[in-house]
Amino acid sequence: MTQVFNADLSDPRHAVAIVELLNGYAMDAMGGGQQLADFVQANLIAALRKRSDVHVVLAFVEEQPAGLAICIEGFSTFACKPLLNIHDLTVAKAFRGLGISKLLMQHIELVAIGLGCCKITLEVLEHNLPAQALYKASGFAGYELNPAMGKAMLLQKKL
Repeated sequence: MTQVFNADLSDPRHAVAIVELLNGYAMDAMGGGQQLADFVQANLIAALRKRSDVHVVLAFVEEQPAGLAICIEGFSTFACKPLLNIHDLTVAKAFRGLGISKLLMQHIELVAIGLGCCKITLEVLEHNLPAQALYKASGFAGYELNPAMGKAMLLQKKL
């Protein structure tokens, strides 16, 4: 049986599952191919617990951690409403192909609606075709304000 629910960051079982699933994602080619730093593994849950704008969704299959979504609230100035950004979304390799990512996406949408969000945002690597197919099937599309100006680009500057 598959269960998808909001994680309780004070529950040790959920905390272990979050770090385990995120570490598996980090080691995947789509996550950078390297294990999470020891510091991250030791401090992630405590850091997330300090933030009221973080929403973590877990999927378990037969009591085993199977999927994870870490979402962070933002704010749309143009809509004057909150938005929810999917920062991390992963399904453990052993559970891929079972529809868990679709269940995570459905639950994330319910969380966003419950928060009164105007939209859900995310970023995806250009060669992560399975994720792109999931997002498109879930109703996501490129972001643009004016077609003549083109789609938005995601940029970063590491500090």
